[in-house]
Amino acid sequence: MVEDYEIQEMIHRDVYVGDKHVGVVVGERFHPRDEFVKSLRIKVEGEVASEFMRKPADLAPLAKELVHSIRPDGGIKLSKSMRELQRRWRNTVRIQEDLYAPDELLDRAVLDNDGMDIGNVVELIKIKRTYKGLLVKPHFMVRARHGLPETIAVPCGQLAKTTSRLDEVILKCTFSRLITLPSYMKLNFEDYEEE
Repeated sequence: MVEDYEIQEMIHRDVYVGDKHVGVVVGERFHPRDEFVKSLRIKVEGEVASEFMRKPADLAPLAKELVHSIRPDGGIKLSKSMRELQRRWRNTVRIQEDLYAPDELLDRAVLDNDGMDIGNVVELIKIKRTYKGLLVKPHFMVRARHGLPETIAVPCGQLAKTTSRLDEVILKCTFSRLITLPSYMKLNFEDYEEE
């Protein structure tokens, strides 16, 4: 089982479903709590990405629970089919050209594009089987300054990038701009109607 292996032993190993080469392990999230590190990061083979993703991505999560064993050639054998992998990739959030599993985003710091630390991700918001937003618990000072509730929803469309070492999600805009956007209003106010 993969739990017996350290990430250093998994890095640069090829990943297979049957004889199909899916990609190569490139790392995992840096987080002190195990429940936020349930996925490995893999660089997905171009053909696999084109065939099994709605829109091809360079990097994607691979749930550790899908790892079956290490093959004699050193490759990682998955216990499930490509269909299961495809199903899991649909259950992700796209940031730039990469896909992220929910466990990789929970508890990350959310910063606006000016570097203001807004708060931390506490949950993901799913609407019609698609993640539409991150539920963020703003820091006390941010809440007080902007008169915010206990949690706010940040639209996935406003996520610009992530930083792995610092474990952050960075927004495309400033916080003051974010809270005026129709996509933000729609997620945060039930009675909001676009004009």
